[in-house]
Amino acid sequence: MVRYNHVGYAPASPKVFLLVAEPTSFLGNGFVPTFEIVAEDGLVVYLAAMSEKSTCTYTDEWVWKGDFTGFTRPGKFKIRVYVGWDGYVESRFFEIAENITPKLLISTLRSFYFQRSGVELPVEQAGKWARPAAHLDDCIEFHPSMERTGTWNAHGGWYDAGDYGKYIVNGGVSVATLLLAAEYAEKVADLSGWNSSGKLVLDLPLFRKNLLEEIRFELEFFLRMQDTDGGVFFKVSPIRWDGFVMPKESDEAQKRQILGKSTTSTLNFAGALAQAHRVFKQVDPSFAQECLSAAIRAYSWAVENPDVTYPHNTEGSGGYGDERYDDEFFWARAMLFRETADDYGAVLLSDMQKCPPAFGLDWRDTQNLGWIALALQSHNHELRERARDTLAAVADEIVRLAREDAYGLSIRRFVWGSNGDIANHALTLFLVNAWKPSTDYVDCAKTMLDFIFGKNPVDRCFVTGAAWSSPKFLHHRICHSDGVDEPIPGLVAGGINADRQDMHRFPHYPAPQPGFSYTDEKVSFASNETAINWNAPLVAALCFECLG
Repeated sequence: MVRYNHVGYAPASPKVFLLVAEPTSFLGNGFVPTFEIVAEDGLVVYLAAMSEKSTCTYTDEWVWKGDFTGFTRPGKFKIRVYVGWDGYVESRFFEIAENITPKLLISTLRSFYFQRSGVELPVEQAGKWARPAAHLDDCIEFHPSMERTGTWNAHGGWYDAGDYGKYIVNGGVSVATLLLAAEYAEKVADLSGWNSSGKLVLDLPLFRKNLLEEIRFELEFFLRMQDTDGGVFFKVSPIRWDGFVMPKESDEAQKRQILGKSTTSTLNFAGALAQAHRVFKQVDPSFAQECLSAAIRAYSWAVENPDVTYPHNTEGSGGYGDERYDDEFFWARAMLFRETADDYGAVLLSDMQKCPPAFGLDWRDTQNLGWIALALQSHNHELRERARDTLAAVADEIVRLAREDAYGLSIRRFVWGSNGDIANHALTLFLVNAWKPSTDYVDCAKTMLDFIFGKNPVDRCFVTGAAWSSPKFLHHRICHSDGVDEPIPGLVAGGINADRQDMHRFPHYPAPQPGFSYTDEKVSFASNETAINWNAPLVAALCFECLG
């Protein structure tokens, strides 16, 4: 009945929890619950009444809110709510501490290391999740549909999700999101190295080093995926879907192949590599220039090939189909404009009209990366202010919708990877807050992160290894074949998905309402798989939260 952040709260963060009940509960008969915050030693340290009830349309629950934001004492506590004259319900213990967000940030970033392909993960770095190198992908054939002979070196990169495919379009939006985090971390380091409260518990230089190393690992794979003519291959995949086996076993059982090229993958590459120039030009100018030159070549190929479709192959990997190219052109042009100041002015104005911003980033609809590039560039003041004002209006709408929702969400439907959507909405708020500070933006974003870490209808922390309620049975091949009881830490489950595309696998969803469409079972690929494009916005949002 008590919905709260299972990991805990920073002392200065909002601390709002929910009490939920069936509509038939006696709690609806004019009774207003009260609650206590109880310390580990049993002492009551905070007491207050809950607010009036509201309804949750996607769970059919009555929901009361309890707010103990004013309580900031560090320690371990639990929530006790009195639901009758002699009855109460309790949460488990959670922490109030300064280091909660930094620890979550480090863990979620670390999950990308465990998604690495083609390299050994030694015990010294990976611990009990160590594994030998597999899927080297340094001499693989082209898919028959390409009618191309020879082999290609597509070594490295991250596994996309719970399978062993590697994709440019999803990898691109993921690495671009991490590059946003890297830009912000660099800006903070240039200022002071501490957040606004002066109580940051994070080794910022080490975090930035690890972040850049992980980003570069993916970027080097991207560079290998560019053909000699500038176009970019779409994906690398096995010839058929793997079972729940380790990469080494997959390698021994079947071949892998390269597919593409397409306009979307090439523009995705161009946008991400141009942004990489921005991030790496101080730490490695030579690599940064290589990235920018590759981005320019890719954009030129896309201009000459503006509507080359994605490879329609799903034999052993996801389709990532997208027949709309305006948003990718906008992203690539805006990012190249930011880096080179080349004259894209009139075209960018047209892009802005055709591609209004969404609430967050997405692999299919990438226009927000174009808007963000314009909001952060310094070549054209008018374009920058227009982009910032437009994104601020989006942030205002996110806050408005979140205030109408019982759980504080701005999404209005739970789809595949809903946790990625939620994290992306939070990231939009944090981004806009960087140039238009607002406690409404920050508090709303933190409320959304609370949802991911436990304050949700299914009473689950959706991040592995973060809390007692974290997923144990992700739909993830390595986690179910490595012989380790605990799943790889820091992975984000897709989360509540009202479409339940896995019903033929007979998962055990807890209730029929849309808001209960999650189950921690291996068979539930629709709700319990992980993906890098859901992890990336959570990393970035936690980075913004942590660095203030």
